Amino acid sequence: MPQPCPLCHAFTLTPFAEVRGRRYLRCGSCAVTVLDPAQLPTPEEERAEYGLHRNDPGDPGYRRFLAQATDPLLERLPPGAEGLDFGCGPGPAIAAMLGERGFAVRNYDPLFHPDADALARRYDFVTCTEVAEHFHHPAAGFAQLDALLRPGGWLALMTGVLRDDAAFAGWPYIREVSHVTFYRPETLARIAGRFGWALEMGGRNVALFRKHPDSRE
Repeated sequence: MPQPCPLCHAFTLTPFAEVRGRRYLRCGSCAVTVLDPAQLPTPEEERAEYGLHRNDPGDPGYRRFLAQATDPLLERLPPGAEGLDFGCGPGPAIAAMLGERGFAVRNYDPLFHPDADALARRYDFVTCTEVAEHFHHPAAGFAQLDALLRPGGWLALMTGVLRDDAAFAGWPYIREVSHVTFYRPETLARIAGRFGWALEMGGRNVALFRKHPDSRE
């Protein structure tokens, strides 16, 4: 029997693929692909994987990687805009990168920067780079991001966008234990529609969402 989708809540989640013992499901409504909820990693498993990453804010290569999201975002920000790096990880580079361009950026990460005060405010922009694929509950995750944005604010989302279903089993992006939710282009459009956001693609794996200027606080 179909299960409820963790993104759009439609009862259209059915088996999609099994790769190296991991079972994936696909929503027939919003096209999101998710790991079987019974196989989701524990916080301890996720932390252990994150500990293998070497995300040095001063590393030029890492900065070039993040610039895929920050460069198109910078083209859209007014001077003095305030932002949040949501899911900044152990090496918060975006705050440093945008700080060098004159923008104030706070950091939040549930494991490495659990600053509850940062989530109690609203921002002109939020960056969410290589985070959305970790969402166990994507509907709640995107609702939280929407709540963090001021009217007219921008969300810069970077995640591996699934375009070729036939290549899914060999896609390197699914190999990380903590990568559990994968978005097709139509999934991103569905998310934008859910929150009334405008959507622009800033690159192959970068979506720029803008909250409607007339949205209620």
